[in-house]
Amino acid sequence: MRQRVRGFGLGQACGDYAVAGVGGALAQTARRGLAVLCLVLLVLLVVKKPPAALTKGAVIAGIALAVWGLTRAWGLISARFGIRRCYLFAGGLVVTGLFGRPRGVVAWSEVTALNVMVSRSLLMAFHRFEVERRGTGRLAFLAMGMQPALVQPLLSRAAANGVGR
Repeated sequence: MRQRVRGFGLGQACGDYAVAGVGGALAQTARRGLAVLCLVLLVLLVVKKPPAALTKGAVIAGIALAVWGLTRAWGLISARFGIRRCYLFAGGLVVTGLFGRPRGVVAWSEVTALNVMVSRSLLMAFHRFEVERRGTGRLAFLAMGMQPALVQPLLSRAAANGVGR
């Protein structure tokens, strides 16, 4: 996959980072909501002590661990196959889609502005980037989490190429 992305002639590779779309943001909200629900149910099991509380607690803890494991597995699989990634290069960036194919290729010389919106709440934390380009539409993508690894390299690479925010 990485060979296909490097074929755009954007110069030296500066790193690749996980990104998401709207589905990723909704999945993050559902995952965090489920974690809060499991925590509340476990607390209620401890306080109320209904019959078979240990079994019910084990099922709830198993659900929480399964969701956590699936999240980690998706992270490993998506990194390995180049799914939903942002590849930074000295001359631009490439964003891949759900099937690992390039969804957007942008040279820094085409970028007119880089807009960033940040959401830091309990259920949804992300940085939304909009890359405005000359002659074509915007390229928008999300970096999930409170402090995603993509933020600093992307902003510094954009500033080094004269792109304002």
